[in-house]
Amino acid sequence: METVLAYLPSGIADKIREFPEYLAKEIEEIRLRVDRPLEIFTKGKAYFSPYFVTQLDAEQFIHNLANHSFYTLEEELKKGYITIAGGHRVGLAGRVILEKGEVKALRDFSSFNIRIAKEKIGVANPFITYLIDTRWLHTMIIGAPQTGKTTFLRDLARLISTGVPERNIPPQKVGIVDERSEICGCVRGVPQLQFGPRLDVLDACPKAEGMMMLIRSMSPDVLIVDEVGRREDSEAIMEAVHAGITLVMTTHGDSYEDIRKRPILNDILHHHVFDRFIELSRTNGKNTIKTIRNKDGIMMNRMLGVT
Repeated sequence: METVLAYLPSGIADKIREFPEYLAKEIEEIRLRVDRPLEIFTKGKAYFSPYFVTQLDAEQFIHNLANHSFYTLEEELKKGYITIAGGHRVGLAGRVILEKGEVKALRDFSSFNIRIAKEKIGVANPFITYLIDTRWLHTMIIGAPQTGKTTFLRDLARLISTGVPERNIPPQKVGIVDERSEICGCVRGVPQLQFGPRLDVLDACPKAEGMMMLIRSMSPDVLIVDEVGRREDSEAIMEAVHAGITLVMTTHGDSYEDIRKRPILNDILHHHVFDRFIELSRTNGKNTIKTIRNKDGIMMNRMLGVT
């Protein structure tokens, strides 16, 4: 958290430091909106500070993020977010500059959403039995926003990369296509979080292209990607499966039944590509495993405890 606070204007950083410790250590998002109260989201609830964010705060914050050099952030600003040391991600909103119908830049920043990167080492350990047979199984992690999909995905990637000696599971090569710089939190291409020794990352790379690049150049045993959003992504997943590579991915949805309605996933589900579907919820807090299903969508177990 101190890494994040170092980027913030001192007045805002001081307000966050005043937060009770039991809430501060669970902060998930910090939202700054010009002329509106500072918002802090923690333990599943939004808290509003009496401190109103000023235009000067916004200008100071963006200059701190850019280290007073906007040129270095030009490409990231087009995407609407910046990844900072520690893997934390800052989303931005403001006036959009268009060129030939495409986003050229963002200016006049009015809103910032700081998403705190969380590591929960061991969160995936209790579910290894369901996710491995003679090999790691093709796995889709399903959940609505802020249910812990990325947190679970990170820990699963760590397990695959380091191996699980107590279960005689050897380490395997993991390739991650981190299109939105959200899984690994790379800074200058280097992951800021713990993933073990056998990890290769393509940061800020489109999934379809990235999957093919990793297959050709890094020979991964397991490929990990986030949300599939384009037809090309779906086709690349099918290519990877046919190449004998295990796929692990996340997708937005409330349930297995919910994702079956999404056209972009039709081919993947129709061909029974995935062996396991993990449904997450916030029923008993973040990272609650609601259901684990097999490749036919049949429930294997129901777990309502927090992982």
